[in-house]
Amino acid sequence: MGKTLVVVESPAKAKTIKKYLGKGYDVKASVGHIKDLPDGSGRTKRSSRNQSVLHDSPVVGVDVNNNFKPHYEIIPGKEKILKELREAAAKNDKLFLATDPDREGEAIAWHLKEELGKSDNKTYRILFNELTERRIKEAIASPKRLNADKYNAQQARRILDRIVGYQLSPLLWEKVQSGLSAGRVQSVALRIIVDRQESIDKFVPQEFWSITALLEGKKPPAFEAKLFEIDGEKADIRDVHAARAAFVQAQSEMFVVSDVQKKERIRKPQPPFITSTLQQEGSKKLRFAGTRTMRIAQQLYEGIELGAEGSVGLITYMRTDSTRVAPEAIEAVRHYIMTNYGPDYLPVKPNTYKVGKSAQEAHEAIRPASMDRTPEKVAPYLDKAQLALYTLVWNRFVASQAAPAVFDMTTLIIAAGRLRFKTTGAVMRFDGYTRIYFIESDEENSSQKNANDESAKSLPLLEVGELLTVLKIEPRQHFTQPPPMFNEASLIKELEELGIGRPSTYAEIISTIQKRKYVEIEDKKFRPTLLGRIISGLLVDNFPRLLDTQFTAQMESSLDRIEDGAISWTDTLRDFYQPFENDMKLAKQGMHNIKKTGLPINESCPKCGRPLLIRSGRFGLFLGCSGYPDCGYTSNIQANKSEPPEPIQSDQVCECGAPMVVKRSGRGPFLACSRYPECKVTKPIGIGVGCPKCGKGELIRRRSKKGWFFYGCSRYPDCDYIQRKQPGKSADEKAPKSKLE
Repeated sequence: MGKTLVVVESPAKAKTIKKYLGKGYDVKASVGHIKDLPDGSGRTKRSSRNQSVLHDSPVVGVDVNNNFKPHYEIIPGKEKILKELREAAAKNDKLFLATDPDREGEAIAWHLKEELGKSDNKTYRILFNELTERRIKEAIASPKRLNADKYNAQQARRILDRIVGYQLSPLLWEKVQSGLSAGRVQSVALRIIVDRQESIDKFVPQEFWSITALLEGKKPPAFEAKLFEIDGEKADIRDVHAARAAFVQAQSEMFVVSDVQKKERIRKPQPPFITSTLQQEGSKKLRFAGTRTMRIAQQLYEGIELGAEGSVGLITYMRTDSTRVAPEAIEAVRHYIMTNYGPDYLPVKPNTYKVGKSAQEAHEAIRPASMDRTPEKVAPYLDKAQLALYTLVWNRFVASQAAPAVFDMTTLIIAAGRLRFKTTGAVMRFDGYTRIYFIESDEENSSQKNANDESAKSLPLLEVGELLTVLKIEPRQHFTQPPPMFNEASLIKELEELGIGRPSTYAEIISTIQKRKYVEIEDKKFRPTLLGRIISGLLVDNFPRLLDTQFTAQMESSLDRIEDGAISWTDTLRDFYQPFENDMKLAKQGMHNIKKTGLPINESCPKCGRPLLIRSGRFGLFLGCSGYPDCGYTSNIQANKSEPPEPIQSDQVCECGAPMVVKRSGRGPFLACSRYPECKVTKPIGIGVGCPKCGKGELIRRRSKKGWFFYGCSRYPDCDYIQRKQPGKSADEKAPKSKLE
């Protein structure tokens, strides 16, 4: 019986698989892709099939006039590896291609088949989602044929990205500056970030007030309740006058318990990780970038040296959309829960979770490959980051099959004349899965966080009709908040919800727009740079279809349908290319040329007074006078700094009679004369609360040199009053009374 050559992508994976196979198998690694479309460098090359590469084509390496026929080349540096694989294939009877069970893995398998010269009846595809002895031997025992539809889906994506990148990038070189690049999906992700930042920049805070009563019943503890209804309608207090009226009304009323609502609340566990949720939780809990999370997950999947046990794969395949779990894994985790946590933590039936439309049922969720290898057992063999991620995967999987947490929820309604106050509290009756894994609220969902915080408080036992003692009634001023900037976790969640890209590509998308300096990180949040804003604006104006989130999501759906064999990959490319080609022709003529004409901004030249322009030169973006060459004024700007937002009109008037606008500096928003630089008057923005010290000024929010915020009198230095907390935020601190009493 002849030997069999098994080819995988990585040496680590090869080492793990070799351990479980006998002498009749030779296991080698291709070290990733062996072929790709040419890099477009202009060098004369031959493809692996002796076909000339189409360097004169509008899309390098793709014959768009011949059914989008791709012309692949051996990747430079892979010649030696390919030679060794060819020699090994010639010595072995069969060829088993064991690359990853996704589209990229399928493409590698097809290219290996083409280059290693084995006939179809001696070439097989084997798939496994975990590198365990059982799964590997099962796959070897039931090999499959290569999947042409999956390969065509990968090929279609690769060609789509090549069509966009290799035509848009030269256009940006011509119109903006050399060396820029644009990608099909990355440009849409950039647009999402830019759109969010523009919403933040244009946001005008709206004032609103809350009235909070500190109350006490016959039994402790004291508790707070908030005004929520006036005369049976929702309390919507928008200014100090309405707040004063509600405050005075509340002071004159008796507070009586009008309703006590008690109910049980069950909180179910979250499903085991898929690629997107692993990256989100890796960002939130471990502060890992998506690229780092995926790199470490790959190490855990491919194999870790566990002493005498050798190389062992610790988790299942980490690129998956599916929450499905193999029956034997569910049985193992349920046994673990029963043994380690007891019967109360084990639900009667296994928990099941909805699988997304795009998920492949052959795949599983990300879980430990064996419940015998607890984090404590493998800890001596893992570095700090590997152990942290493995523990995260372990705890999430175990918790996903644990019993729900149970809370006793109590809601109190308190009547005070025409006013109704409400408070909610919760007592955890059974911790359930939260003993194993706690799901934090999204950072951006502040209202939900507040609700969670409020529901966690303990309330006294009260009866309907009970008269309450009023300890304090406190009006509190608030301002609406702008939408939050994206962090890595929330951006991945947004991309997933919109259907942009696929979980396996999120880390690369985010990494790419950072490398291109289209976005920067500020307090772990994404802020578009000036260059990023310019690129996004030009692409949205000239390629609205390509930059549309819904269209991009439809393209992802089309790729899924290609993989399912429902539609043709060439028809899909043809439907995309014809409109894109028309947009390209129009953009070449009509796209704003920043190199030649510059981009106007809302600033004047300090030398001659004419408008300043953002221009592009050999060393990047800079400010230049529109009067050039008569006026040669220039000023350096950094492409990684955000463009100042357009000023917002205010309702205040300057000393000179011109309207004032809201501008922003490093220390926050302020008022400035709209006639700047002719008039340089500026004023701070007050928060609507009078200074409690002098009674003449107004409290304004300032930022110290060390970065912390405080509230000080607008008449500084004539009045030096300051306080750290926002007025009315602390129960220990009396709110200034000048506006209400």
